Amino acid sequence: MKRSVPGPGAVIKGILGLQLGMAGLMFGADLLGGWQGLSFGPAAPRLETPVRPGDQTRRYRPGDRPPAPANRPFPAPVKMPERLMFEPVQRDGVAMVRITGTIAPGDGARFADWLSMAAQKPAVVVLNSPGGSVADALDIGRTLRAAGIDTTVTAGDICLSACPYILAGGVRRVVSDDGFVGVHQHYFGQNVVQPAFMAVEDIQRGQGQVMVYLNEMGVDPMLMRHALTTPPDEIYILLPEELARYRIVTGTTEG
Repeated sequence: MKRSVPGPGAVIKGILGLQLGMAGLMFGADLLGGWQGLSFGPAAPRLETPVRPGDQTRRYRPGDRPPAPANRPFPAPVKMPERLMFEPVQRDGVAMVRITGTIAPGDGARFADWLSMAAQKPAVVVLNSPGGSVADALDIGRTLRAAGIDTTVTAGDICLSACPYILAGGVRRVVSDDGFVGVHQHYFGQNVVQPAFMAVEDIQRGQGQVMVYLNEMGVDPMLMRHALTTPPDEIYILLPEELARYRIVTGTTEG
């Protein structure tokens, strides 16, 4: 029997259901004193624990990093910057810029200014970020797409939380087999009862903006099913076949 493919309406209804469930979890977390008050079983393993199909959820702490592989092309920062740093580099004769650090509010405008004043426009952006401001990630992604710049995550680097939205902005997108790309629910700040109720509208608006953005970039919005079902203190690491299925990557993997 031929399996039917869910239509757009079913997809939207499913994501709406996940959003409402997420809002309920937020309210429950508020009553119990935050996300740490909700227990769903054993704590997720640390980021350095290898993932495999069906075992892809890892603990999310912005300071955590995976072990450095021998084929890492760029050195790891001693400490992850609190806002994005832009470092021009050359690799195999290609002009690149390494974008490293947490995505802070205002970084979208900072990057646009940096790019407009760069002595040489980079052909590729190399990402290493634990995430941060979703709005700024979308701004940077759109800036990259408008400028015709590619994106990559190289061996040993991370692109978590909001960072995959920057990755999606690249015209050509490549992720090393030893790179880490992961998604989860967006964190909406300090948990208290009143903002949890008020946050429902903001959650739906924000997720809607992300879905529109992903569609613009040619990425399957169903990527959000993993984001919406993974709590903010955990991260869902995408396997290479998922990166291809959701069209997050467009090319073969590299170091």
